[in-house]
Amino acid sequence: MGAKGQAQKGRWRDQWWVIGLLVLVIGVAVRLGFRGWSAWPEALVGGVFYAGFLTWFLMRRRRQDAKAVGTEPDRVPELERRIAKNGELPDDPAEQEAMVRLIRRREEKLRLGVIFLGMPLLWFTSGDVPAGLWTLGFGVAFMSWMIWFNRRFVRRMVAMRQRIEGVGGVGGVGGVGGVGGIEGVGGRA
Repeated sequence: MGAKGQAQKGRWRDQWWVIGLLVLVIGVAVRLGFRGWSAWPEALVGGVFYAGFLTWFLMRRRRQDAKAVGTEPDRVPELERRIAKNGELPDDPAEQEAMVRLIRRREEKLRLGVIFLGMPLLWFTSGDVPAGLWTLGFGVAFMSWMIWFNRRFVRRMVAMRQRIEGVGGVGGVGGVGGVGGIEGVGGRA
């Protein structure tokens, strides 16, 4: 099955209401698990609030990603799935450029996670040791999670970018040195 069939297969999961419903169910279940069945009104109100907020946040992020990479917001999840599955390269050069831009954007976001480890230094130098320890603990926990969770995705992003750009002796898609026009996306990595 080609990329078009895969895109059609996964579309319902990318809708805003599916994301909101998933967050709602998980939020209510967690609150009921910690507070018991007697707290169901509070769990429902809190779940609706967090579901609305996270749905808005994720859809906003999707629109920003789409604008930054030059595609439609509905295409971002499909491009991410193709990268995560190390799938086939898009035939359209414009879509290849969008995929490279999305990969570079994700790599940049991952590098920004280092800030969580640099923040404790500011607290320690200002003399607030407890705040420094808390932010250090949070930073270590956050970075450990990011490394664990994103290890495979990062490898696949790099492999997909190399396949598109023809970096590392893999060979280009549209010629000797890579795909025409990709160099203008932000230079070679």
